[in-house]
Amino acid sequence: MSLSVLSRKEKERVIRRLLIQAPPGEFVNAFDDLCLLIRDEKLMHHQGECAGHQHCQKYCVPLSIDGNPVLLSHHNVMGDYRFFDYQSKLSFKFDLLQNQLKDIQSHGIIRNETEYLRNVVLCALKLYVSDHYPKGNCNVLRKTVKNKEFLIACIEDHSYETRDCWNGLWKSKWIFQINPFLTQVTGRIFVQAHFFKAVNLHIEISKDLKESLEIVNQAQLALSFARLVEEQENIFQVAVLEELQELSNEALRKILRRDLPVTRTLIDWQRILSDLNLVMYPKLGYVIYSRSVLCNWII
Repeated sequence: MSLSVLSRKEKERVIRRLLIQAPPGEFVNAFDDLCLLIRDEKLMHHQGECAGHQHCQKYCVPLSIDGNPVLLSHHNVMGDYRFFDYQSKLSFKFDLLQNQLKDIQSHGIIRNETEYLRNVVLCALKLYVSDHYPKGNCNVLRKTVKNKEFLIACIEDHSYETRDCWNGLWKSKWIFQINPFLTQVTGRIFVQAHFFKAVNLHIEISKDLKESLEIVNQAQLALSFARLVEEQENIFQVAVLEELQELSNEALRKILRRDLPVTRTLIDWQRILSDLNLVMYPKLGYVIYSRSVLCNWII
């Protein structure tokens, strides 16, 4: 159906749905492409603002305030398209299309034991992230639900290589209630990659976790929490790599005309050629061809 025959409300719904589906790092590209189709600057600006706000929450878009990293998520949303940062004590709007902070306002927060624990956990988490992520960001937020205090830790790292036709995102979220002796940590690790050179391939992998932590004091809790995150993310990373390798092997087997073993052993082709005295024979072309394209074996 042509966009010209859609009503304004239908256009708004289609535009917002398409923008929300944009992979991490590709929101602005999707917006620019839609502008060429819609040709309605006012409509696109409004829908881009709404969808951009949701995109920031969905993918923990990172930004910097006074040199400190801030991760945007639905946990630090204040309403009216505003976010709040506990570290700088500022609220603001963020224009994803312009990559710009707007309408910055200062706020006060209650400095209690929970706020002190938040800072201690943030310090421990920063040490872990700096050791394990090339350009990682992390943040720890506070939230009160029915008079119960919670801490929410978010981690994000990404590599947006549009020129090489791929983008990738790793993020995780960890929530636990502040209890006297024992608390349960609920976590979710999420990986998304988009390859668009020869094919349009989307990969999304996630895992939900629940673990318990004993609480002795604040320093012990922060260190134990950081170790828990490290352990679970390492397990997840190994599992993802093994799964992708198996997927790669399965794809290779389907391409081959015959079911050949995958030994992952380095073959010394020069030695084989010398031993068989094939250097000056026409079969040399066949041997080299077999090395470079394993799927073209000739019976």
